[in-house]
Amino acid sequence: MSNWIDVAAEADLFEGVGMAVTPQGHDIAVFKVDDGVFAVDNQCSHGNAKLCDGFVEGHYVECPFHQAMFNLHDGTVACGPATQAVKTWPVKIEQGRVFLDLAS
Repeated sequence: MSNWIDVAAEADLFEGVGMAVTPQGHDIAVFKVDDGVFAVDNQCSHGNAKLCDGFVEGHYVECPFHQAMFNLHDGTVACGPATQAVKTWPVKIEQGRVFLDLAS
């Protein structure tokens, strides 16, 4: 069962820049990178930092506070000090809109 929610216009996403969205109370960061659009929980698993404000390189986002890096494809930690992955959310683009599946 899926729960696709419209969260943004694809035209509002800029490559390498995170966008915070809060569908149904979930704090999620959406990123457009060279190989697609990805969504992860917006809070770093290491501390109280918003990943939407992080530096994006390739398919990684760097936490703006302590430089932990997360893979946007699967949320895994690519560089500490974080040790716990962040949740990822399925994304689809339809008719210029960005949808997230919150049931996953």
